[in-house]
Order: sequence, then C-alpha cells, then structure tokens
Amino acid sequence: METLGFLMDGFGVALAPHNLMFALLGAFLGTLIGALPGLGPANGVAILIPLAFTLGLAPETAMIMLTSVYAGAMYGGRISSILLNIPGDEPAMMTCLDGYPMAQQGKASEALAISAVASFIGSLIATIGLILLAPLLADFALTFGPAEYFALFLLAFATLGGITGKNPMKTLVAAAIGLMIATVGIDNTGVQRYTFGVLELYEGVDFIIAIVGLFAISELLFFIEEKAGGGKEKMAVNKLTLKWKDIRNILPSSIRGGVLGFIAGVLPGAGASLGSFIGYTLEKKVIGKKGYFGQGDPRGVAGPEAGNNGASSGALVPMLTLGVPGSGTTAVLLALLISLNITPGPLMFTQNADIVWGVIAALLIGNFLLLILNIPLVGIFVKLLSVPPMYLLPVVTMIAFVGIYSISNTTFDLYFMVAFGVGGYVLRKLEIPLVPVILGLLLGPEMEKNLRHAMDIADGDWTILWDSGLAIGLWVFAGLGLILPYIVGPLLRRRMKVTTGTGGPEGD
Repeated sequence: METLGFLMDGFGVALAPHNLMFALLGAFLGTLIGALPGLGPANGVAILIPLAFTLGLAPETAMIMLTSVYAGAMYGGRISSILLNIPGDEPAMMTCLDGYPMAQQGKASEALAISAVASFIGSLIATIGLILLAPLLADFALTFGPAEYFALFLLAFATLGGITGKNPMKTLVAAAIGLMIATVGIDNTGVQRYTFGVLELYEGVDFIIAIVGLFAISELLFFIEEKAGGGKEKMAVNKLTLKWKDIRNILPSSIRGGVLGFIAGVLPGAGASLGSFIGYTLEKKVIGKKGYFGQGDPRGVAGPEAGNNGASSGALVPMLTLGVPGSGTTAVLLALLISLNITPGPLMFTQNADIVWGVIAALLIGNFLLLILNIPLVGIFVKLLSVPPMYLLPVVTMIAFVGIYSISNTTFDLYFMVAFGVGGYVLRKLEIPLVPVILGLLLGPEMEKNLRHAMDIADGDWTILWDSGLAIGLWVFAGLGLILPYIVGPLLRRRMKVTTGTGGPEGD
C-alpha cells in the first residue's frame, strides 16, 4: 500500500502540465532520434542533456523529459529496421529479420503498427516490474556498508562488457581510462591530482561536458566522415491499422518478450541487445514449425520489440536503487542526476521520492503517449529518414554548444567538450566502447570514497573488503562477470550471427 501511495504522489508530479508537456516533447524527440540509423538512445539523451540546462528545468522535469527521450528512442529504432533493413541501434537488429521482409511484402504499415503495440506491452510490463522491484531492492541496499559498495562498483565494472560485448579486454581498457579521468582534481584530503595548474580542473572533470563530447560530438564527426550525403530511400507507408485479431496473435509473444527483456535489463551487463535476442529466439522455439520466421512473421517483430523495450525500463532498476547503471543510456541519466546534486541509490527513495516516483509515473504515462504518437504520426518520423544529415548536423551542434555554454558560461568548457569529442572519435575508431569510460568517470569518485571509508573503519586492514557474506557474494559475481564473456560471449555472438544471417542488417 505504501508503494501505491508513493506512485500516486508520482502521478501528481508527472501530471503537472509543464512536466506532461516535456514528457510529450521528450517522447516525440526520442522517436525522431531513434528513427535515425546509428544514433540510438544513449547518443540521443547525451545530445539533449544540454537542452535541459539551457531551459533551466527543475530536476524532476529534466529527468522526466530525458527518460521520455530514452523510451521514445527505443520505440523509434524499429522504423529504419523495418523500412530500410538498417537498425536504428543495436537492440533493433533483431527486428530487421521479420520486419523488413514484411515491408517488402507491402506490409510496412502492419509491421510498424505491430512493433508499436509490442513495444508498448513490453515497456508496460517492465515499468510495472520496476514499480514492484525497485522499492524492495532499495530497502535491501540500505544494508550495504562501504566494503559492500566497493564490491558492487567492482561488479559494475566487471560486467560492463556483458556477454554480448565484442571485446571484453577493450571494455576494461575503456573503464580504466574513465577511472583515470575521475582522479583529476582535488581529492578529499586536499591533494591536487593531474590539474597541471589549470584552475578549471581543480573540481575535476564535469560529467556532462565529457558525455556530450564523447557521445554527441564524436557522433557528429562520424556523420561528417561517413554519412554526409543525401537521405535514404524509403518504402511507402500507408495508414497504420491493426485489427484485434492481429493484436491477439502477437499478444503472447509480446508478453513473453517483455518479461524476458525486463530480466535482461535488470541484470548488469546484459541490456536491451540481449533482451531483443532472447525475445526472438524464444519465439522461434515456442512457435516452432508453425511459424515462418525470417520471412515476415509478425511474431518475429513483436518478440524482440517487446524484449528491447522491456530491457530499457528494467535497466532503470539498478540505476535508481543502487546508483549503478544497467545500460549505456542509464549511465548518461546517472550523470545527469549527479550533475543535479542528486545521489542515486537507496536513499534517493526517501530523500528525493518526488523525483523517483515522478519519473516512474511519467514512464507509465509516456508508454501511452508513445503508442498514441507512433500510430497516427509515424509518417512524420518516416519522412525524417529522407532528410540529409547536412541539415541535421547544424541543429545538433547548436544544441550541444549552447547547452554546454549555458551551464558555466565559459569557453574553456567548449574547448574541453570538443577535446572529449575528438578523443571519443579516436576511441570509436579503435573499437573501444565509450560507455565504460563514462561509467569509470561517474563511479570512480564514489568507489574511491567507499574504499577510503572502509580502510578507515578497519584501520588499514584490507580483509574488510571481503569480511561479510554479501561482500563475498559480490566479489564472486564480479569474478564471474570477468570470466563469462570469454566463455559464453563467443557462443552467444555466434548464435546471433547465425540467427541474423549473412544478409542481415547493416551497422551495429
């Protein structure tokens, strides 16, 4: 009953006219961003974070808008998958397998409608799971001491690559780079570290500058290098209609995909890509020879779409309750919370209950908004695919630069942002992922603080780090997180490759 009361308070926050307006704006912008091949939700949220600061939004309004962008981008990723056979982001890859064949058969409208409904069902299931699970996990996390939190952060880094990651070693290198950047500034004993006499570095590296540079600016550089041409040819999309018979046909697939996706989202290092994959493979096994997967089976669209949207909401559980992001996009949202002087974790449910429950209520409302947006307005989103990047680049660049300058009103931050953008571009060229860099930068200070605190309590005795059963369990899971990608990862990626086939979608 207590949870229901908090949720009602959250609806009071989410239904405030200005919050509802920004939720709608975020859902619309997120769907547009998701429809663009290659951008994805993490880049979309990173690009729009400066907008939240430029507009001077309150913390709850900023979080509501950007979580709506996140949800919208997960919806929008299916548009280019179905129409162009190019996934908007990696989790949308599985949607290509049956969505594109449906479009080739003249059923593009039906495929888009099915994906919208399945996304809605998957997100709704996961949001309900978030409401039920998050308070329980937050209460459990209150039993953590500094040693347990240190082990938890170690677990977060150990599982960064996930079992679908391409190169676990490069993931660890990226995390190490992030931790190194996190040491810049004055530590809690008053010692300067790597400031080189630059006054602006005394307080360390600003998360938002690093994120916008690494994600948004590096993406712009990639656009300039690879995509600065005309728009894509698109298939015709007629009026979207979906009969109750069609919904009834995909309902079991959507429910199964949503549940599996939520579980994948909650698990550290798994994420939406795994949710999408297991959503698709389960449907193939359940339906068996009665289906025609790979040839335009609607259930092959519904399963992965429910899976990846369920995982996106599930990834919010560890971020809100433990302060450990469950995906790349939630790492960006975590940075926003820290920049707003809000500490994610179990205490957030008591100290900032209005923000937590406002965001959760906004997710529920946002699911309905997205369903309403994605049925009648899909033609607008489709037309965006034909807009040349040369027209989109100046807008994105303007948002990034104006937003960053509005935070501190100093040109140093602009130069710093560009430097991070160039660094992100180089890392991506070397196929070193950017999310672990951000996570190292975000969790590094807290990890160091908890390590120092544990050492102070134990008078320098290192055994305190594995002195409790909970800490030992976290260390064991961290060890498994380091080992499993080398054992299970190649097998799973081989199966994904076989499932998608050699003629699968372009891009990641």
